[in-house]
Amino acid sequence: MDATNGPITASTVPSDLKSLMAPSKKLPFHLQSSHTRLLIKNGTVVNADKMEEMDLYIEDGIIKQLGRNMIIPGGTRTIDAKSMYVMPGGIDPHTHLEFEFMGDKSVDDFYTGTRAAVSGGTTMILDFAIPKKDESLINTYMKYRKLADGKVCCDYGLHVGITSWSDSVKNEMSDLCKMYGVNSFKFFLAYKDLYMINDEEMYHCLEACKELGAVAMVHAENGTIIKENTKKLLKEGITGPEGHELSRPEEVEAEAVFRACVFANQVKCPLYVVHVMSSSAGKMLAQKRREYQQRSVPHLLFGETLAAALGTYWKPNICLHFEDAAAHVLGPPLRPDPSTPTELMKLLATGDLQTVGSDNCTFNAKQKALGIGDFSKIPNGVNGVEDRMSIVWEKGVTAGIIDPTQFVAITSTNAAKIFNLYPKKGRIAVGSDADIVVWNPKRTKKISAKTHQQAVDYNIFEGTVVHGVAEYVIVKGRVCVEEAEIKASLSRGLGEFVQTPVFPAIAYPDAAPIKAENKDFEDELLILDDEIDFDGVTNAGDSPSSGRSSVCSVPGSPVSHRSGRALRKEGQRDLHSSSFSVSSDQAEDKKPSIRVSEPPGGRSTGFW
Repeated sequence: MDATNGPITASTVPSDLKSLMAPSKKLPFHLQSSHTRLLIKNGTVVNADKMEEMDLYIEDGIIKQLGRNMIIPGGTRTIDAKSMYVMPGGIDPHTHLEFEFMGDKSVDDFYTGTRAAVSGGTTMILDFAIPKKDESLINTYMKYRKLADGKVCCDYGLHVGITSWSDSVKNEMSDLCKMYGVNSFKFFLAYKDLYMINDEEMYHCLEACKELGAVAMVHAENGTIIKENTKKLLKEGITGPEGHELSRPEEVEAEAVFRACVFANQVKCPLYVVHVMSSSAGKMLAQKRREYQQRSVPHLLFGETLAAALGTYWKPNICLHFEDAAAHVLGPPLRPDPSTPTELMKLLATGDLQTVGSDNCTFNAKQKALGIGDFSKIPNGVNGVEDRMSIVWEKGVTAGIIDPTQFVAITSTNAAKIFNLYPKKGRIAVGSDADIVVWNPKRTKKISAKTHQQAVDYNIFEGTVVHGVAEYVIVKGRVCVEEAEIKASLSRGLGEFVQTPVFPAIAYPDAAPIKAENKDFEDELLILDDEIDFDGVTNAGDSPSSGRSSVCSVPGSPVSHRSGRALRKEGQRDLHSSSFSVSSDQAEDKKPSIRVSEPPGGRSTGFW
C-alpha cells in the first residue's frame, strides 16, 4: 500500500516511473546482435535429458540450426568446442542485488552482479523485489525495474515478496501476474517483526497463488524460535558470529519446511522452498515430496539449495576472526556438520532437490562490522552468483555424484521449467535463446576475492580450486566471455527484463491452457511434434513455439499465461523416443535409453 495514494495499479503509475511502462529504447549499434552469426562446432551438446556431439549455428540471438554438415552463411565466426561441453547458460533463481536489508544495501548492484554472473557461466538471474510491511507490491516491483533496466548484462526476471496480507495485496498479486510478467511470490516464516507472516497469512497467500497459477516460494525457518533463542544467547554473553547458527539450528529450519509443506498440500498450491541449507531440512522436504507423490500430487513441492551450502560449511577456525566469521553469515546459516555439502548434493542427484541458487547478497567488511558485539545485527548474505556453476561442477560432476546432464538440469533447465521460461531458456534447441556456455572441464581456476568480478571484498570459497570453468559465454548471441576472460562486448544494458508467465506446466500440469488475448499472440500457439513424455507425464515441447522473444519491455503488455501448445497428435513421431545415450549406439526403433525414460534425478521425481 502506498503511503499516500493507496495501491498502485496500471492506471495509477507514478509519473517518475512511467518511463518503465514504455517500450525499451533500441540498443546502441555496438550492442545490437541482429547481424551476429556464430557457429559452435565439435562440441558435445548437453541438455537435461541427453548428450550428443553436434554443431550449432546462431543468428539474431537465436539458435537457428543444430546438427552436422550445415549450410552456414559467409561472415560467420566459428568457435571450436572440441573436448568441451556446449550447454544452456545457467539460470540463477535466487539473487539479491542492490537489496536494502538490515540497515544497509548489498554492494553488488545489477551491473556488477550480472557481470560477475556471466563471467561464471550464468546468463539469467531471478532477483527479489521485497516490500516492507504494508508497502505496495507494484511500487516495489517498479523500483527494482528502475534499478535494473539499463544496468543488467544478461536477462533477468523478478520474484515479488509478500510481507503482509490484505485485500490490496491480493489485488496487486493479480495485477503483477496479469500485467507485469511475474509468476512467483515469496513469503517468510523468519525475520519476525520485519518480513515474517503468520500461519493464517501463509494460508491466504498460498490460496491466492493457487488461484493465479503462480509459484509460492518460502523462506522456511521458525522466526519465533529464532527471536527467543537470540535474546537468550545475547543474555548469556554469546555475542559473536557463532551465535547466528546457534540461534537457528537445523531442526528450526526442518520444522518450518514441514509446516510450509503441510499448508501447501492443504491448499494444493505448488511450493518452492528456497535455500535448503541443512540435511534435516532437505530430508524433510524429500519425505514430504514422496508422501505427496504417493497420493498423486507429484508436482507440489520443489526445493532449492545454494552454492554456499555445497561449497563450504561452518568450519571451527572461521570463528578465530570476526571478519571471516561475519563474512559467512547468512540465513539459514551454514551448518557445522562437514557432511552437509555432500548430503545436499546427493539430494540433488536423486531429484529430491531441483535447483541450485546463489542467494547472492553481498555486504563488505565495513557493513558486516555493524554486528560487532551483537550477532543479530550482522547483515545476512554471502557471494555466489559468479562461482555457482563451477562449485556445482566441482562438488557434483568432478566428485562423481552427478553427470553433465544433471548439472544442466540443476543449474538451468529445472529453474527454466519451474518459472515458465522453458524452452526459450534452459535448453539447447532450435529457436531457443542463444544464451550458451561452452564449458571446459579441463581448465582449472583458484577462486579468490583478489580476482573475482564481484564488488564485495570477500569470497567464502577463497582458495578453492575448481576443475571446470566457463571457457566461452554467449549472451543473446554475443560472445561475452572468451577463453575464460570477459570481453568488452559484455556491456551494461545487454540484458532485459523477461516475463515469467503464470501456470508453468511443470507446476500446474492439469491446468487448461489460457487462450491468447489478441491476434499477435495466436501465432505462438503452435502444434509441436516434440513433446517429452517421462513416465506418463507430458511437459512442454523442447522447441520454442516461435522465434519471438520472451522479453517483456512493457510491464503493462499482455502475458501469455501458458504456451497454449497442443499435445503431440496421435501417430506423430516422438523425437525424444530415440535410444541415444553416451555409451550406446543410436537406434530409433529400440527401447528408449535410461537417460530418456529415467531423466536426471531418477524416477522418484516423476516429472523431470
